[in-house]
Amino acid sequence: MFFLIALAVLVLLHLYLWKRLVRDVSRTRRWRLVGALALVAMALLTVSALALPRVIGIDAARWLVWPGYLWIAVMFYLFVALLVLEVPRLVLRLRDRGKPVDESRRLFLARGAAVVAGVAAPTVVGVGMVSALGAPEVKRIAVPIRRLDPAFAGFRIAVVSDIHLGPILGRAHTERLVRMINETQPDMVAMVGDLADGTVAELGRAAEPLRDLVSREGTFFVTGNHEYYSGHQQWITELDRLGLHYLRNERTQITRGGASFDLAGVTDVTGESFDDGPDFGAALRDRDPAKPVVLLAHQPVQVESAARDGVDLQLSGHTHGGQIYPFHHIVELQQPGVSGLSKVDDTWLYVTNGAGFWGPPVRVGAPPDITVIELR
Repeated sequence: MFFLIALAVLVLLHLYLWKRLVRDVSRTRRWRLVGALALVAMALLTVSALALPRVIGIDAARWLVWPGYLWIAVMFYLFVALLVLEVPRLVLRLRDRGKPVDESRRLFLARGAAVVAGVAAPTVVGVGMVSALGAPEVKRIAVPIRRLDPAFAGFRIAVVSDIHLGPILGRAHTERLVRMINETQPDMVAMVGDLADGTVAELGRAAEPLRDLVSREGTFFVTGNHEYYSGHQQWITELDRLGLHYLRNERTQITRGGASFDLAGVTDVTGESFDDGPDFGAALRDRDPAKPVVLLAHQPVQVESAARDGVDLQLSGHTHGGQIYPFHHIVELQQPGVSGLSKVDDTWLYVTNGAGFWGPPVRVGAPPDITVIELR
């Protein structure tokens, strides 16, 4: 069903672009045919970029993925620009209602809109590529935690999520993230899901630098939805081999001197379809309510259960901060937080933009980040 809906949207978008960028701006059948064939080719390229990595492998499909994903971004912003330009077109149409159609003016306006959209879309995508492929921003956020023992004042948790190793992001991306995280000298590293878009056989080498993460308490991780699409059990085994600690609906104590707080983790909600769903009861039952608890959960929406169970702070990713403006408005309809720090009842929720991207190597209005959470 998802594939059929996505395919229908793709077809409708290309039909709209053909109407506005080909039919409305050309006078001859020949040029309309050329434009139609070009858009059909781009549509097929898009489908290939989305589907072929799972069929022929990531390495073999890499040369298709770059142009296919970039066209998705350009296509989207062409649509947005042309949609905005529909407003003045409609105003002029209403003003001239009942008058004979001036074909030369209609052609001039159609070509003008095509030029504006044709310049704006690649420009926005180009700026977004620089943001997506550049080094993540290092954010530092202080969070006050109830019942936190003074021994943990200033305790730093480096949060990283949505690394999305795949056809575009590889080992060099992981090496840069590890270097940047280690430079923050964290007390602990929290990876909150969506490490890779492929199997360990395809991307295991790209993930290997994670073994070089350095912190006093170590690196803890939970699954995201993309782990389940990529073979979650093999990735759990691989990350364990690299020295990372998996929190599967469980918790551990972080101690300093005679003080401690609970660190818990739950699986992603997508795990329910793989007999591996989140279990807050297992993760939080029988704990000492006098001690604070920090929870790792991939999706912000899981904070609703966390708040009911008295969690002090939930660390999440998944949203990419919207990744491509204005998608954050759609994400807001699904998640209680899109980016940054917020509060749900008595539970703090921090959502990182993530350190990678999914699909187009483009970020507009949502730069990648690594966040250092300092407990107060």
